[in-house]
Amino acid sequence: MTAIKVLLVILGCVIFIHQILARIVRRFWHFPAPAFIAHVLDSKFRRRMQPPDTLIARAGITEGMKLLDLGCGSGAFAIPFARAVGENGTVYALDIQAAMLKQLVTKLARPENSGVTNIKLIRAGAHNLPFADNSLDAVVMTTVLQEIPDPLRALGETKRVLREGGILAVTELFPDPDYPLKSTTMKIGQRAGFTLNEASGNFWNYTVKFTKQQSPLPGSVLSA
Repeated sequence: MTAIKVLLVILGCVIFIHQILARIVRRFWHFPAPAFIAHVLDSKFRRRMQPPDTLIARAGITEGMKLLDLGCGSGAFAIPFARAVGENGTVYALDIQAAMLKQLVTKLARPENSGVTNIKLIRAGAHNLPFADNSLDAVVMTTVLQEIPDPLRALGETKRVLREGGILAVTELFPDPDYPLKSTTMKIGQRAGFTLNEASGNFWNYTVKFTKQQSPLPGSVLSA
């Protein structure tokens, strides 16, 4: 029992030191998760920590939606999202790295994913989204927002492409070196002009759901 305790202490110290060093690096250098760690980001262990069904429920993803998986990486959640929106919906899997999207192409070619035909792959950055104004029902960011060099600019683009009443769902996981507190995510979303809808989960793994508030009609008077 003593040996197990010692190992747990050592493991805890290693994780603690890793988190400190990673956060120091990320404070000065912002860059997307490298493609060579995709096997970790898209692993069974990751899906145990962040079950796709939980993310779908928290984000309010429903059938028929036009959904943007912003910073999709190798597609850890793009395929579950695609199944959730169904054949009448579309998932736009967007990432800035071609190597990540190539891995998603490989996943889609597997026999178990042969029925998933409603994913469109797009290589682009978060600062200039290739979508028309008010054209999407939902945007999801899973451990992505704080990787972006200018998060507020990205949220401004997100707001532009979402329809009125559209959903923005931001999910974060503590082991991620860019992990922000839930309060930080809530504040930046509201600062970008989104309306806070719901915050769910816990310190380790949470989702903050926002909506794009409907604009008042021209000439209308808002009640006090």
